[in-house]
Amino acid sequence: MSDAQLLVITKAPVPGRSKTRLTPPCTPEQAAAIAAAAVGDTLDAVRATPVARRVVALDGAPGDLDLAGCTVVPQVEGDLGRRLAAAFDAAMTGADAARPTLLIGMDTPQVTADLLAGCLDRLVAADPGSAVLGVAPDGGWWALGLRAPAPAAVLAEVPMSREDTAERTRAALEHVGLEVLDLPVLTDIDHFPDAIAVARQCRPGTRTHRVVAEVAAAIAGRPD
Repeated sequence: MSDAQLLVITKAPVPGRSKTRLTPPCTPEQAAAIAAAAVGDTLDAVRATPVARRVVALDGAPGDLDLAGCTVVPQVEGDLGRRLAAAFDAAMTGADAARPTLLIGMDTPQVTADLLAGCLDRLVAADPGSAVLGVAPDGGWWALGLRAPAPAAVLAEVPMSREDTAERTRAALEHVGLEVLDLPVLTDIDHFPDAIAVARQCRPGTRTHRVVAEVAAAIAGRPD
């Protein structure tokens, strides 16, 4: 078992608040269903990864989310960069302050325990003055691993959800003296074509694979 921890940052899947960039063509209810499926598959992979600790930074009430085996911390108010920085602070505190921590979101439900374990191995084996970063094809990033909490503060100043977010994140981390090592590139779910692409990468039988197929069929069957 790795001595590291996995940190998941997510919103509770509520219609009108979750995956709003999927609408249209999705309805708010369909977008929330895709979000719930993605969170569920992500947490399944996290629970299957042999790590010392699992933390979920949650925005909203848990509702029907299965958070078994995870320590839940509330997200702070503010923009995404501020919430990411605060999530690292909440997870890397006290006895866990020096625990290598890999943060992911819920937009890459195609992750597997083997993939996450490999990312953690790269983080743990890296020099203490290093970080690991997994970028997405759209210029954002899906994973960030740190060996200490202090560098996370730079995230509060990085503009998020832009084509240069990963580039700016890398530059900010390098500016405070970290060497940034690369993780695999993964497509994340921003718009509905992304959801289709990601669902194809998910194993048959997973929530995301099933729910996205159901939503796509419903959209295709709508009258013009």
